Amino acid sequence: MLLSLAVFAAAADNPYEKYIAKYSSTAVSEMHRSGVPASITLAQGLLESAAGQSSLAAKSNNHFGIKCHSDWKGKKVYKDDDKAGECFRVYPNAAASFRDHSDFLRYQDRYKSLFELDPTDYKSWARGLKKAGYATDRSYAEKLIKLIEDYRLYIYDQDTPVPETPLEIEKAVERVRTDSSEELRFSLARDVYEINGVPCVYAVPGDTYESLASSNGLFLREILRFNDLSSPKELAAGEVVYLKSKKKNAAKGLDKYIAGNGGESLRDIAQRFGVRLSSLRKYNSMDGDAVPSEGDTIILRK
Repeated sequence: MLLSLAVFAAAADNPYEKYIAKYSSTAVSEMHRSGVPASITLAQGLLESAAGQSSLAAKSNNHFGIKCHSDWKGKKVYKDDDKAGECFRVYPNAAASFRDHSDFLRYQDRYKSLFELDPTDYKSWARGLKKAGYATDRSYAEKLIKLIEDYRLYIYDQDTPVPETPLEIEKAVERVRTDSSEELRFSLARDVYEINGVPCVYAVPGDTYESLASSNGLFLREILRFNDLSSPKELAAGEVVYLKSKKKNAAKGLDKYIAGNGGESLRDIAQRFGVRLSSLRKYNSMDGDAVPSEGDTIILRK
């Protein structure tokens, strides 16, 4: 059962208790929306902003020390951090900072494993954040855990439904018999999967677009169009190949993707999320062969 804000307000003898009283409801709301435990959000906010007293939080509403990255279109402020004169995001209010923090974790591959953890396991979340590189401080996880335990922040994680990670977008689908009357017929030679509701297979050594088209009752030009190609290319083992036209938008809840440092092209991202390349080009004003920089935000749905 959650402690009321009045309990904290009555005992608000220090900035940390005041901060918890002021922002706990925002952290819980973000937990419901994004799946990031409220205890983790509050502990990071307390630590990164010195309970709201840092100049970055007080003047720029940046409670989590999130830097600009190349795609940031909002206001900016510069201050020394790991390097001199680094760029940090400026938010219109604290709520915007909390939301951006949730999305920062939710949409980056390096934090994906966190959403497989029990949302009440704050110790694993704290250690996972440190391991994923959220902070360079060697004691970062221990500091978060201590804050959570000292201020009983774990109570905000209790008995609250947390949505499953939006990155869990792939699920197996039942294979269709080749003598089915369905317009699209899938081969019984392997499992067919769905990404974003679109049937697909994963290439194995020896596969070509020609062979996959033939075994699935498609013309070569169809399978190339479904996969945003104008001509066949060599298939790598494990590469996804769609057997039907992809969707205009990513799955519900997957509004954007933050590019990593793996050199993914816009088409790679379109394949990852089962979205048409033409849609991503339109949403992001980018060429299809463009390679986003690390930290760039790619819009996945409108």
